[in-house]
Amino acid sequence: MQDPNPKYLEDEAEKPLTKTDLEDQTHGIDHSEKPNVFFSYFLEPFQWLHMLCSRLNPTFVLGVVLVYGINQGFSGSFFKVVSDYYWKDVQKVQPSAVQLFIGLYYIPWVMKPIWGLMTDVFPVKGYRRRPYFVLAGVVGMVSALMVAAGGQLAVVVALVCLIGITAGVAIADVTIDACIARNSIEFKSLAADMQSLCGFCSSAGALLGYSTSGFFVHHLGPQGSLGILAIPPAALIVLGFVIYELRTNDDIHVEKKKSKEKLKEAVNGMYKTIQFPQVWKPSLYMYLSLALSISTHEGQFYWYTDPEAGPAFSQEFVGVIYAIGAMASIVGVIIYHKTLKDYPFRTLIFFAQLLYGLSGMLDLVFILRWNLALGIPDYFFVVLEECVARVISKIRWMPMMVLSSQLCPLGIEGTFFALLMCIDSLGSLTSKWGGGMILHLFHVTRTDFKNLWITVLIRNLLRILTLGLIFLVPNAVSSEVLIPSDVLARSNDYDIVDDSLQMVPLNQKTQI
Repeated sequence: MQDPNPKYLEDEAEKPLTKTDLEDQTHGIDHSEKPNVFFSYFLEPFQWLHMLCSRLNPTFVLGVVLVYGINQGFSGSFFKVVSDYYWKDVQKVQPSAVQLFIGLYYIPWVMKPIWGLMTDVFPVKGYRRRPYFVLAGVVGMVSALMVAAGGQLAVVVALVCLIGITAGVAIADVTIDACIARNSIEFKSLAADMQSLCGFCSSAGALLGYSTSGFFVHHLGPQGSLGILAIPPAALIVLGFVIYELRTNDDIHVEKKKSKEKLKEAVNGMYKTIQFPQVWKPSLYMYLSLALSISTHEGQFYWYTDPEAGPAFSQEFVGVIYAIGAMASIVGVIIYHKTLKDYPFRTLIFFAQLLYGLSGMLDLVFILRWNLALGIPDYFFVVLEECVARVISKIRWMPMMVLSSQLCPLGIEGTFFALLMCIDSLGSLTSKWGGGMILHLFHVTRTDFKNLWITVLIRNLLRILTLGLIFLVPNAVSSEVLIPSDVLARSNDYDIVDDSLQMVPLNQKTQI
């Protein structure tokens, strides 16, 4: 390549050497090779973001930050703590019943294939993505304001409002996931990076949500604090107006005809794709790994805050526990991104699942108060337990997300990724309801926790038994093609004109 500034180099070559230069040459010192290590580490994440923005559309990165960071990370963590206190202190519901209610939160997530079909084949005014960001924002904001300002609501009404908050998150999630899935197909080398970005934003937002939740619950009360959750959906409405998207020029009749054709082809494409063993086997594993890990969270939460049977953690400290756990999640993302993303899916998920089951035994130690017998204070042990659980959970979850994005055929990537996430949501719903039934079966109530340790032991054993299903996960790395190329070709055939978000880099160069 021709030198961009030869005159400058000639001038430098003609300059006389100074005494310092002669000493450096004598001793072999090269100042140009003495980088500031700390500064380079500080710049690395910004350079990484710049790389993603240059290779992908910058508005895509903005969308990931707002959806995963603000709408899922902050809202999800804030909602988790505040809603727990809302059911416990305002509605005064038993923990087994709360587990069932939380299972209903997953209904909008189970409906993700419907949202995916809408974003893929039903454009609004020529736009496929923008209107659904706006819709998600409106649903979430109205629901949050209703439950915050509605006074003493009936349990059913409160539950509907809380489901509405999760519906807003789910619609926004499936819209941005369609973009992620498409990019993962077109830029396979960046698939793990995109999931790392999602994981980092989610963990950073969760850190903010958890660290502030206890403060707001203490000063505004659980119900008033739910009003804070109207802010993230408002950001989604703004995103729907500023995100870059090309508008289709077809008239309304042509759009309707194309929508019907694409709907039919999308359903056929999903049916053909899910029949491949490379697709249904890992999908089955993801469902079973979630469903068999029954959730005992509500029983443990009630025990954490009980002044007699439990350690009686304050509202602020509960938020601090989860905030530190969110920081540990970020560590999990970094570990995966730096050292584990190139390992085969089966190997990585096997060891992550094994550690996931073994680390659950720390809950058992805490509930039986063995930590006190070892001289470890409750406050220290619960933070240690939370950090270990979060790091392992994130390392376990990240490859599953990368694998899911690699299973989506081009053309119906939004719909199919939503189908895979629907399967995951069904697994989480099964986990919550299964945990609720176990809590009820062993008579774990608002004040009786003597059998809580048994439910936690059952949960841990089920996690370890999941290792017997690891053969369902492909022994491939993230850069490999997991579904036949002819499926992608057929998908491209019926992807008539994709005038959706520009998910290709603005300055893309042809690679030879």
